[in-house]
Amino acid sequence: MTEEQAAVAGGSDREYLTFSLGQEEYGIDILKVQEIRGYDTVTRIANSPDFIKGVINLRGIIVPIVDMRIKFHLDHADYNEMTVVIILNVARRVIGMVVDGVSDVITLKSEQIKPAPEFGAAIDTKYVTGVGTVDDRMLILVDIERLLSSSDMALLEEAAA
Repeated sequence: MTEEQAAVAGGSDREYLTFSLGQEEYGIDILKVQEIRGYDTVTRIANSPDFIKGVINLRGIIVPIVDMRIKFHLDHADYNEMTVVIILNVARRVIGMVVDGVSDVITLKSEQIKPAPEFGAAIDTKYVTGVGTVDDRMLILVDIERLLSSSDMALLEEAAA
């Protein structure tokens, strides 16, 4: 169980940055977010996985940029003025995440968070910590540390090297 999953299970209030990908709204732990930037040109890295758009130089730090639409196998999106890059601190690394747009920061109480549904082998939910409900909105809560670590992080390290 990750730190985020333990906190959700433990019943403490948590703040999430909400963002959109297509028609769905997602939430990530606000404590992982360093900054939010407009989408800008990236330097492509040869032989990198499709979901890695490339790298940017952020005040002297080379930051890999991950396109979440590709990572989640969603339709291709056109980058526009609403497209943003969320700069994250994940596993002591700085990573950028391209999303369609950022909504707001919300606080969810434990009773507003339901466990991630089980879909069997057809859909991989190991990155989903739960589903949050706020009024008539449903947020897919993503464990960003788990999503961008393990084998994906090894790919990021290869691409940035």
